[in-house]
Amino acid sequence: MALVFPEWAQELRLLGEAGLYERLEAQGAGLEANLKAAADQAGVPVVVNRVGSMLGLFFTGDPVTDFAGATAADGEAYGRFFHAMLDGGVYLAPSAFEAAFVSTAHGDNEIEKTVAAAAAAFKSAKA
Repeated sequence: MALVFPEWAQELRLLGEAGLYERLEAQGAGLEANLKAAADQAGVPVVVNRVGSMLGLFFTGDPVTDFAGATAADGEAYGRFFHAMLDGGVYLAPSAFEAAFVSTAHGDNEIEKTVAAAAAAFKSAKA
């Protein structure tokens, strides 16, 4: 018996494609590296914690490995960054305590636009 997906779940078939998770890992790693580089260029200390295609961004120069580290990060800077990203056409979670995800819907073009918006947004976060 063949597995039948309802119309709304057709995209679940993508999860079985060869190389999908490797592609998501590579995109996540690229986004992490480019976000760090953009922050460094803007002179803004950030930590990007990433597992696969899931990442978190904290405005701090110290490692974030627990709740205390996350709450010690600059939440106001994240807020400025969040609003600048919105202005740049990129919607992130409004709280630094929530994760961002790279998905199968994100291609190189979307990643590049996100990094370009972040480069400008890091300057706003610095203010």
